[in-house]
Amino acid sequence: MPHYPEGTVRALLATDQVTPATRAALEARLNAPANYQPQFFDADTYALLQAVAARVFPQPERETPIELAPNIDKRLLAGTADGWRYDAMPPDREAYRLGLGGINQAAQQIFEQAFVELTPAQQDQVIGQLAAGEAPGENWQQLPQNRFFEEMLAELTESYYAHPLAQEEIGYVGMADVPGWQRIGLNEREDREPRESS
Repeated sequence: MPHYPEGTVRALLATDQVTPATRAALEARLNAPANYQPQFFDADTYALLQAVAARVFPQPERETPIELAPNIDKRLLAGTADGWRYDAMPPDREAYRLGLGGINQAAQQIFEQAFVELTPAQQDQVIGQLAAGEAPGENWQQLPQNRFFEEMLAELTESYYAHPLAQEEIGYVGMADVPGWQRIGLNEREDREPRESS
């Protein structure tokens, strides 16, 4: 994977190439407090969501991983959604309640422990069975597990790459949303776009 110089997105945020609204949103993500307290989930369910997110998006190279669970908690509290869902899926709040409960049921049936108590390898096994639609547990009678995993994965991915530090990893500078992009041809770069470092 290409490596872009650290700080490229953060440096761009300080320029006049980013609108104030975009800057405020990205700086809020960058400076989010580390001790987020869940408001929708109870503490145990939130810890379970954090553990699942940490296995779906492991970040061993980061001293402080990007927290993904707060975005889901905040969205479910607000009752917002992206405007569609599979007809086999219940509304998002119910889907997460059933899905996270189902992950714990699978962990209990496979390893006789709660998901948060499992080793990373065991957690990966539970998530792998969930992704394949083969996890045990009674909640999966009410919720299609492969659809739940797909939706949760999409939301975690969106949350991860909406964060400036993740954007730096891939050299994304699309948040520079002030009109003025001139070089739009193949392999053309604006001066503000990061160059791969060797």
